[in-house]
Amino acid sequence: MSQLRLFQIDAFSSRVFRGNPAAICPLENWLDDATLQAIAQENNLAETAFFIPKAGEFHIRWFTPRYEVELCGHATLAAAFVIFTELESRRESVQFESRSGSLGVKRDGSLLTMNFPALRLHPCQNPPEELIQGLGKPPGEVLYVDTDPNYFAIYDTEEDVRAIRPDLRLLERLHPYGVAVTAPGRNADCGSRYFAPSYAIPEDPVCGSIHCALVPYWAKRLNKSQVYAHQVSERGGELFCEDKGDRVSISGYAVKYLEGRIYV
Repeated sequence: MSQLRLFQIDAFSSRVFRGNPAAICPLENWLDDATLQAIAQENNLAETAFFIPKAGEFHIRWFTPRYEVELCGHATLAAAFVIFTELESRRESVQFESRSGSLGVKRDGSLLTMNFPALRLHPCQNPPEELIQGLGKPPGEVLYVDTDPNYFAIYDTEEDVRAIRPDLRLLERLHPYGVAVTAPGRNADCGSRYFAPSYAIPEDPVCGSIHCALVPYWAKRLNKSQVYAHQVSERGGELFCEDKGDRVSISGYAVKYLEGRIYV
């Protein structure tokens, strides 16, 4: 029986019980995919991130309780936090190799700043009926990204976004698509929520990866490069973002909630 270290980190928050919890499992070598997926299912969080050392840096993978995914923001932030605070405290930056290319994270005072690819949104001419019915209130516009399996529903106010009570059974039929809802923020530049029930994530408390598309969208709409974003889920979280052309920077706090061991 092997013992693996496990950390649970609340990302995009400076205090526990807020932000988005991610399970982080450092490895020396990859376990088989079935075991990685079983650990993620057992953790039952939006994402479990695993990483291994590679040429002085790291290779990272992310699993929901149901599937491996191409990109995850909050678990990348959490993985960097574990490296900086638990594994290599003298580091100031880290580079992750991933299925979405090279992803950098650096210390930025008390914040951690991720360098992610920017995604551009386009109008969705014929949104699926399950999307419109599943959200309850029709959005003003539905957008999507060619290379990213998510729909982005645009609403008029943050109150509209907060009031969404989704029919998760309908949204689950959109697989592999998740659904982000967003509007101008009440105390921030924008507010959002994110639903991915087909991945066993009814609502993701704070989703970093959708801001790869939201940051360029709101930066253009508001005519500013820096975007302060709120995820207005029940747990809530804040993201300090910047549009940098073909990349976006996404910054946030993180805090350790739990440390333990897995026996497999």
